[in-house]
Amino acid sequence: MSKQTLVMKFGGTSVGSADALRNVTQIIRDAKKDWKRIVVVTSAMSGVTNLLLDSAALATQGKVDSLPAAESTLREKHFSAADKLIKNENLREEAKAEINTLILSLVDLCKAIAVLGEASPRAMDAVASLGERMSVHLLAAVVNDAGIQAKGIESTEFVVTNAHFQNAHPDFKATAEKTKQLLNPLMDKGIIPITTGFIGATPDGAITTLGRGGSDYSAAIIGSVLPANDVWIWTDVDGIMTTDPRIVKEAKTLSEITYSEIAELAYYGAKVLHPKTIRPVIDAGIGLRICNTFNPAHPGTRLIANIPSDSKPRDGQVVKAVTAIRNQRLVTIEGRGMLGVPGVAARAFGAVASTKTSVPLITQASSEQSICFAVPAESAASVLSALQAVFASEIEDEDIDRVWMTEDVSIITVVGVGMSHTPGVAGQVFSKLGDSKANVLAIAQGSSEVSISMVVAAADTELAVKSLHELIVQ
Repeated sequence: MSKQTLVMKFGGTSVGSADALRNVTQIIRDAKKDWKRIVVVTSAMSGVTNLLLDSAALATQGKVDSLPAAESTLREKHFSAADKLIKNENLREEAKAEINTLILSLVDLCKAIAVLGEASPRAMDAVASLGERMSVHLLAAVVNDAGIQAKGIESTEFVVTNAHFQNAHPDFKATAEKTKQLLNPLMDKGIIPITTGFIGATPDGAITTLGRGGSDYSAAIIGSVLPANDVWIWTDVDGIMTTDPRIVKEAKTLSEITYSEIAELAYYGAKVLHPKTIRPVIDAGIGLRICNTFNPAHPGTRLIANIPSDSKPRDGQVVKAVTAIRNQRLVTIEGRGMLGVPGVAARAFGAVASTKTSVPLITQASSEQSICFAVPAESAASVLSALQAVFASEIEDEDIDRVWMTEDVSIITVVGVGMSHTPGVAGQVFSKLGDSKANVLAIAQGSSEVSISMVVAAADTELAVKSLHELIVQ
């Protein structure tokens, strides 16, 4: 496939300082040698979105005393980078003026929120969007000053979404039309569009955000509707690793990973792409690569299509990665009176849902005498109370013996598409854990067989990860 169109997305740390922005400019310059058409998607500078949202949260309590400090921090962060990198005075002052206007709009929004005493999801999206919008003016000016033709353009002009504020869904048909109409003429002239990640707009122009993983998702959306040949996600790590290098220093970067594997890793706590990000790219048959802004020579990790379940992994690796989600509790409902009684699970998870808690792992004995599931430790007490209320009469009648929870535990997940057709993998997993003396409290395996998850005591987390990492072919 000829190298025509490339979408590159840069994360918060990748654009978080003058030095980082200098790296980004060089990466764009190098990419121009190989690619005719490039679109750049930028996140807010690292720490900015948190500062914006914290300011809005304080404003809901009527507190606006910290706004001058927030203003000052935002100016210092963006202006110091502009002063260091943009030599052309007109370009520099124009970028600073645009950024300053956005900073002042934060102040206005927060004052309005303080008067109302609450922030609607729409208002929160307006606040949250400001970081990316500042970033796009800064990066476009930096790139232009370096002699690379670029134009800043907010994605609100072409990413059309529904009005589900804080987690909006794109209208792909409308987005495709607007994206081609706005970006193609620029790229045809050799100009690089530099645009905002994370945000879109409703058909009537209200700013929306795309939820968790939003900037990566923006790159995937733009890549899929152009369509691009490749989407590269630039971050601060060399790609997706076999495990957390803070636990296992021998952890390595995976050269490639399938869609189903990365979806499991994202769900089970690895710092990787949200599954929502990947789908548009996979559906459009576009290449996806994760690279390190601070080590651009590293090939990173390439995402590949799922391999057929009856074929062997191309790299021979059966187990690809090991992840750990810490700070969980196991909640168990048990009692002989549950046997054969319909609706116990439905009532149990209805009670959990009422507390707005997500359940990452469920397991049930075939005898139906107990249901066991994991919840985040900070939600465990409210989940337990909700369950005890829902099953109060059954507990009183002793049909349910007890509803209880463990101390803190961790969910350890072994991921690898090759596990589904390799006999004995589960045996190897549990032998390794047995040899390391890590006690398994619960087990779950999905029907996709791409992963096996085990619950261990918090104290056994690192022991379990280290021992299971030995299963990965080095």
